Amino acid sequence: MSPTTLSISSKNYSSWSLRGWLMAKLAKIEFEEVIVAPDDADARAEILLLSPSILVPRLTYDGIRVWDTLAIGEFLNEVAPKAGLLPKDQATRAHCRSICGEMHSGFVSLRQALPMNIKAEIPHFKIWSKAEADIERIKAIWRECLDAYGGPFLFGKISMADAMYAPVVSRFRTYGVELDDGLQAYAGRIWDLPAMKEWREGALAEEDEIEELEVEF
Repeated sequence: MSPTTLSISSKNYSSWSLRGWLMAKLAKIEFEEVIVAPDDADARAEILLLSPSILVPRLTYDGIRVWDTLAIGEFLNEVAPKAGLLPKDQATRAHCRSICGEMHSGFVSLRQALPMNIKAEIPHFKIWSKAEADIERIKAIWRECLDAYGGPFLFGKISMADAMYAPVVSRFRTYGVELDDGLQAYAGRIWDLPAMKEWREGALAEEDEIEELEVEF
C-alpha cells in the first residue's frame, strides 16, 4: 500500500486545510503531511478566498486522490467507519450533512471579515452587519445541535461537523466574538482537543506571513 498523504498549506491561515487535517486525525488514519507553500499561486488563492483549490487539502489514500473537504470527510467515513465521522442514525446523519454543507458553501461574509489567523488576537474588533448575521446563524446551529443531541459535541460524539466548524472556533477567539456559557463551553472543548493543540503548535511555528491577512485593525 502506498503511503497516505494529506496536502495542506498554512496552518495559521488555511481553514480548509485545518478541516481536512482534523478529519484525518479524527478518523485515526496514519498520514504524512505534504506542505504546499503559501506562496504557491493556487494555495494562496484558496487561502484568500479567491478560488477553490484541488491542491489543499488533498488526501491520497492507497493511490486514491480526494480533494474538497466534504469529499474527504465522506471518503474517510467509508474507510474508517468506526471513527463515526458521520452519525449512524439516518435522520441524524442527514442533519449532520446539512450543517456541514451549510458551512462548506455559506458564511461568505464571516470568511471575508474574520479571516482565520491563529496567531492574532484582536479584542474589540468591529464586526460589520453581514458578518454578524453569519455569526448569529452559526450560534443558532450550535445551540440547536447541542440541545437536540445533548453534547458534548454537536452530534453527541465528535464528528465531521465539529471538524467543519473548528476554524470558526479559532476565528471567534481571534476576534473576541462573545458566546454564552453553553456555546463557550463547546468552543473550549474544540479548542482543547489534542489535535487542535497540535495544529496550533504548527501554526505558531510558521514564519511566513500573508500580508493581505495581516492588516492593522
